[in-house]
This record gives sequence, C-alpha cells and structure tokens, in this order.
Amino acid sequence: MLVTLKEIMKLAEDKKMAVGSFNAANLESLQAVLGAAGELDYPVILQFAQCHEPWIPLELIGPIMVAEAKKASVPVCVHLDHGETLEYLARALELGFTGIMYDGSTLSYEENLKNTKQAVAMAAKTGASVEAELGSMGKRETGAGDADGGADETKIYTDPAQAKAFVEESGIDALACSFGTTHGIYLSEPKLDFDVVRKVRAVTNDIPVVMHGGSGVSREDYHEAVQAGVRKINYFTYMDKAGGNTVAEYIRTLRAQEPVFFSSISMAGRDAMKEDVKAAMRIFALAD
Repeated sequence: MLVTLKEIMKLAEDKKMAVGSFNAANLESLQAVLGAAGELDYPVILQFAQCHEPWIPLELIGPIMVAEAKKASVPVCVHLDHGETLEYLARALELGFTGIMYDGSTLSYEENLKNTKQAVAMAAKTGASVEAELGSMGKRETGAGDADGGADETKIYTDPAQAKAFVEESGIDALACSFGTTHGIYLSEPKLDFDVVRKVRAVTNDIPVVMHGGSGVSREDYHEAVQAGVRKINYFTYMDKAGGNTVAEYIRTLRAQEPVFFSSISMAGRDAMKEDVKAAMRIFALAD
C-alpha cells in the first residue's frame, strides 16, 4: 500500500525502529526491495535519487515505483532522494511520489531554508511529506563515491541549535543529520557522534532523524543510532555491491565457451540484493 513519508515515520516511531530506505535505480533493485519487504512483512521506503537520472530517467522508473507500491502488501513510501532543484521535486510530485527530499546542504543556511520552505509548500498540494538535510555527509548517492569514508573533510556535522530553528521555520517532516556517516564505500571504520542525533531529537520535539550513508556501518552502531532516534536509514551502496559481486562470481564460474545471458545475470543480481536488503531490514528493526 502506498503511504506518505510522515505516515511511515510514525510507524517507525511507534515501534522504536528505523525503516530502511533503498534506492530503485533499476527494475532489479525495485524487485529486490519490495520482495524483501513483502517476505519480512516490514514497511519500506522505495526511493530514487536525482543523481541516478543518467542510469534510468525518473519519468520511466517513477510511475513503475508508484504502481508497484500501491500493489504491495506492506506500507511503502515512494520517495525522491537528494532532489537538488525545486523543478526536479515538482516532477516527482507530479508522478505521485509521497515523499521528497530537498538537498540544500551545499547552500548557505538561509538559501537552504528558503528553498526547503518552498518544497514544503509544493508537497502540501499533493499531501506528500518532506525531508531536508542540515549539515553534509560529503558525497552523493551514486554508490561509487570517493574511497575513504573515514576522512572526508567536506563533512559538516549538524548543529542541534540550528536544527531546532530550521525544523520550526521550514515545517519539514524528517531531517537528515550529519553525524559521521559518508555516502559510498568505507575503507576505514566511521566514527559516529550519536549525541548529535539525541540532541537534535531533544530540541525539535522528536523529529524523525534520517541517517544517510548507512552502508558499511556496523550492526552495533546501527542499533545505537536507532536507539538514539534515527527512524529512516538510507542504504544503497552495499546492496548494489552485493548484486555486482554475485554477478561477477556467476560469470566466473561459467564453463569455457558457455554463453552469458543478461537475463540470467540480472536475476542473480536481483536475488543477491534481496537477501542483502533483508539482512539490513532486520538490523534496522532491531530484530538482528
């Protein structure tokens, strides 16, 4: 069933868990995410990032995401991740997305707030919810990213006092906070400051906090993040990597001269991603 981000955040808050938010950058990842959620009977956020546009256009994958969410047996929010322009947010809303994220993290506080308020006004017309970002994780949702996730000097940690004003003035439904995670592959263990999450929750009347750069974080740190107040965890790179590794192994084990069929490797990748998503979902729900 198709629900809004606000509705799915309430489910997460009631159960003191985090809902996994997984990118559908192709049909195989869409099937993997919804298949995992259905098998576990967990709510899920199916999202598409603006930077994935070169892989598959929003206008092509978006209607499929919405249609499949409506048919799902579990609550599904179809969410735009890292929308960088108001025009792109409008395109997602027109397609029926029930959540949008405006990413103004590279802008000044004033411009980020101004544009976020416009995003909230736009979303109100369709009943969709809005996520915004304050601080910066330093990289984007391509899955490739820069290599060293532990020494990204472009990170800017979220200031709880500034978050309080931002949330109150913007009217957003969820806030992506920077507290030590990074998009992309981690080559060193991230050092996370969970006090940022606790303080943001304390001063904003418990707004749901979003964790970006969730791939590669330890099980223990995931659990502490959820206990601190994270209610949405973005996860893509390692899911994508699980599919890629399985495809590589599948091709490696083929006999000499045996043909390679794309349909076969796409299914192998899809199934591997589904198992990786299921494992992540259990951790986010504190069930593993």
